[in-house]
Amino acid sequence: MKKKNGFKRIIIAALVTAVAITVGMSAYRSLAGDSVPYDTYNYDYWNTIVLTPAPYVPDGAVKGVDIGTTDFKEPQDLCVADNGEVYVADTGNNRIVVLDKSMKKVIRTIDSFKRDGADDRFSAPYGVCLSEAGQLYVADSNNARIVVLTPEGEFVKIVDNPQSEILDDNFSFIPLKVTVDYADRVYVIGKNAFEGILVFESDGQFTGYFGTIDVKISPWEKFWRRLASKEERSNQQLYIPTEFTGIDVDSEGFIYASNIDSDGIQAVRRLNPQGKDVIQKGENGNVGGDVKFSQYGDYGGASQITDVVYRDKGVYSLLDRKRGRIFTYDKEGNLLYIFGGLGTQEGTFTTPVAIEVSGDELLVLDAGRNSIIKFKAANYGQLINEAVALRYDGDETLAIEKWSEVLRLNENNELANNGIGKAYLTAGDNKTAMQYFKRAKNRKYYSVAFKRYRNELLAENMNWIMTGVIVLIIGLVAFSKWRRKKTGKKKEESLL
Repeated sequence: MKKKNGFKRIIIAALVTAVAITVGMSAYRSLAGDSVPYDTYNYDYWNTIVLTPAPYVPDGAVKGVDIGTTDFKEPQDLCVADNGEVYVADTGNNRIVVLDKSMKKVIRTIDSFKRDGADDRFSAPYGVCLSEAGQLYVADSNNARIVVLTPEGEFVKIVDNPQSEILDDNFSFIPLKVTVDYADRVYVIGKNAFEGILVFESDGQFTGYFGTIDVKISPWEKFWRRLASKEERSNQQLYIPTEFTGIDVDSEGFIYASNIDSDGIQAVRRLNPQGKDVIQKGENGNVGGDVKFSQYGDYGGASQITDVVYRDKGVYSLLDRKRGRIFTYDKEGNLLYIFGGLGTQEGTFTTPVAIEVSGDELLVLDAGRNSIIKFKAANYGQLINEAVALRYDGDETLAIEKWSEVLRLNENNELANNGIGKAYLTAGDNKTAMQYFKRAKNRKYYSVAFKRYRNELLAENMNWIMTGVIVLIIGLVAFSKWRRKKTGKKKEESLL
């Protein structure tokens, strides 16, 4: 009977928690001034969900039929030019659709191009990007090539047929996503290319794989594989590297590449020119979206990150196809905010496949709805963006003002407390910095501030401390002499 009662209490507690979260999420959905159809939250130091105001709100959807062309059909990628024009890889229709900056009309549709005097056509163009030189790169998947065009659709060159001893004999080049760095090196995510990202020089020559993801096997798994028979080993899981899912490049030429991480710890990498991952993972050591384990049902389980976009000032966003979430991080790997979701309401997705930034807006391409979903920053998200940008530029004083505004909207924002604490730490106000680091549960920086504050107190009171030490020493010496004299007198009296 006691066991049954205990079980009932656990069930009731779980239901109460679920209801509280649902009610809390509903309340926070309207804090931005607009009703949002998704949950907005973050994780605290203990990886517990914390409700937040909405950082971004829906700002409409773009469908092909609304802008002067036929409906998109299973589009898979998009990119934005420096002049604001939007290029959509309309995969199912075998074309690239170019929209104007306002995304209200089609400028041009590219489904073919002249090559050596003959017409050539796309077949399932899956990925699209623009180089710094303004050239258009298209991952023409079914034709097994990267097509390079001018923005107007005039042929420039073809990148295809990689040749190298490192490639398997049965290797098949099926490009899915593409990006280009400042030196016109071409980085390609290929289907079933588990060894890493394929890299081509500007002349089209294949130079090798880049940024291979190492697979870690636990000692326990290694032990059992040694004991297992050949047949048992063949039936066990194959430990092969993970495929990359999305790719982008920042202004410094570092490559951001996303992947699906079953542990939910690292779903994005920042690769330097040598292919080494140099991404920072923040206080929680996590840049993988939703955590794998959580006490909150629907919010537990690792995300499935399908794309990444580098924005500005070290900020980047990840797109989760599993629950339709958008996770945004700063350069240090701190999780800034979470929004988005799956559903049928405006502002939710069915099959999110790609994410881009256009000015102050975020764009998500939904292959299920054949549309581009637009989001604009609410006051809460805008303040965080501005504070992070100011800190990135080294302007800590103005950053404090922005973080203070963030705390007025959400007093539980650990990042704001951290930001203010670091600003005070930089300014030398260690005592105030300690207070903010304590609220942020930042043990590392609290210890730094505490040590500096302790040294500061010691330096300010060194004269009094030294005077006290000298007085104490003199007192101890005098007491010791007095005690010896007293002890000597007692011995003399006892002898008499």
